[in-house]
Amino acid sequence: MAQNIKIMMLGGVRENGKNMYAVQVDDEIFIMDAGLKYPDSSMLGIDVVIPDLDFFKEYGDRIAGIFLTHGHDDAIGALPYILRNHDIPVFGSKLTIELAKIAVQRENKRRKNNLFHVIDADTEIDFKNASVSFFKTTHSLPDSLGIDLSTKEGEIVYTGDFKFDPSAKEGYRTDFVRLSEISQKGVLALLSDSTNAEAVFPNDRQSSIQNYILNTFNNHEGRIIVASKASNIVRIQEIFQAAAATGRHVYLTGRDIGKIVYTAMKLGYLDVPKDLLVHSKDLKKIPDNELVILETGRMGEPLKSLQKMATNRHRLIKIKKGDMVFIATTPSHSVETMVAQTSDMIYRAGGTVKQLGRERHTSGHATGRDLQILIDTMKPKFLIPAIGEYRLLELHKNLAVEVGMDPKDVYLTKNGDVLKLEKGRFYLSDPVPGEDTMIDGSGVGDVGNIVLRDREVLSDDGVFIAAVTIDRKKKKIVSEPLVSTRGFVYIKTNHELMNGAVDAIKEAIANNFEHKRFDWTELKQDVRNSVEKFLYKQTGRRPVVLPVVMEVNQNRHRAMVKRNELHKAKEEIKDKNARPNRSQTSNTTSSKNQRPHKKANNKQNHSKDNLAQKKA
Repeated sequence: MAQNIKIMMLGGVRENGKNMYAVQVDDEIFIMDAGLKYPDSSMLGIDVVIPDLDFFKEYGDRIAGIFLTHGHDDAIGALPYILRNHDIPVFGSKLTIELAKIAVQRENKRRKNNLFHVIDADTEIDFKNASVSFFKTTHSLPDSLGIDLSTKEGEIVYTGDFKFDPSAKEGYRTDFVRLSEISQKGVLALLSDSTNAEAVFPNDRQSSIQNYILNTFNNHEGRIIVASKASNIVRIQEIFQAAAATGRHVYLTGRDIGKIVYTAMKLGYLDVPKDLLVHSKDLKKIPDNELVILETGRMGEPLKSLQKMATNRHRLIKIKKGDMVFIATTPSHSVETMVAQTSDMIYRAGGTVKQLGRERHTSGHATGRDLQILIDTMKPKFLIPAIGEYRLLELHKNLAVEVGMDPKDVYLTKNGDVLKLEKGRFYLSDPVPGEDTMIDGSGVGDVGNIVLRDREVLSDDGVFIAAVTIDRKKKKIVSEPLVSTRGFVYIKTNHELMNGAVDAIKEAIANNFEHKRFDWTELKQDVRNSVEKFLYKQTGRRPVVLPVVMEVNQNRHRAMVKRNELHKAKEEIKDKNARPNRSQTSNTTSSKNQRPHKKANNKQNHSKDNLAQKKA
């Protein structure tokens, strides 16, 4: 009985990064890579972007495991967010698993190490419906692997990031014998790297790159600041070797570089000469011509850190006259503008810039010629170009046609597409979640397209706040509306505009009271629309208008009035009792004065009577 096979594109097609693909064989799902991508300039405030996590909510109970090809962020960066809520086994080479643990610990301190399993190129894992094996590939990390999923219908091969370099050192070499063995089994589908499909010239040999870096270090007398990705182990090794050969020390700066370097050293993937690395406390003691600063930046992206150095905002390093910034990585097309801006800042600070990618053809990805060699070696029945923007997928298809493949056997897909095998061919089936999940700070997926659109509007035209207090029973405005703005106009020089906005608010509220039944939402919307129209008519701009409408609390107001009146009455009574009027005071005084006279008269009369009685 034929197996039910589906190939799902969860991320990584028609984009740069965020690689994640899935193959379903009957009721088991095998995930290949789980990466992230860095946001472009339109994603304001977003830190990173990962695949749609709703896929794991819907299909999590069917997932047999996540299989990693290498340890770059575009292959492992989404793991911390997936493993927060799903206990899924993760498989990868020794270095890849260690880098994955570092990534998970960075975002989730309570990492689950029991989920990680170390495999190598000789490992084969049997599952209920399929078996998974691996093969060595050449990339900028040692022990990078491709994945072979063996099914009854044929082999499904995923290359991950790869290139061909016959001069590569041990640990970086492609296993061509293993590729030939897989080919003989019959490759049903090949998911192949398209990142460098438009490259016309072949990649330079690794030995040539090493000599170029050594010459660069020899020819500069001042301090050298090297910008590289933290996980580009082969480049870091070349930097260390060149520094040691020219009598320089290396200082590591960057959030991840220390962990990654010491992990690679511990596993034997990096050869670091004794006393090569120095601490920050030693920087002032070392002459500039004996120092190399290796900068990788946050999450492996060094450009922003270089900008901080050039503008004196870095915590330790300030670019000065005589410094050379050596960009030892090949930036993607999406960040070329940022590279140019960073270079300008460095020159302004007194430094110079040298880019490896400008003078050497170097990449960790296969050229068009490499892709054709792979297709010719594997002889796949169907090709699914992966890992790349749309133009690269299209170029990959053209390269396949050049070596004899039928265009109908090459499938150009988009994220969320599902290719289902039916009667010997793949057809589009019901899609799976394939949207972007945006990470902003600690928030996962709480920023969507609407929030991004608001951020874009705020960045373009600013915000306008209108606050007003009303009495809806009397249908009147209690106090003059207050208006404020940020990022729109300077208030002190635009009094007429502000006053006009106040009039627009009053008019909108008056019209609402007169012609409509009271409704909070509708009243706010009327104020917003009225202010937006007025501001656009006056300035041609559309700021975000935030109406704040408040109401006088009538019951509370009446209670306060009664309370005040009662309190006032009590005070008046108290004053009357404490201070009597003048007439009462005078009467009281005269009566007091008369009493002693009466007593005296009585005494006098009483004595005369006694005297008369004696005579008698």
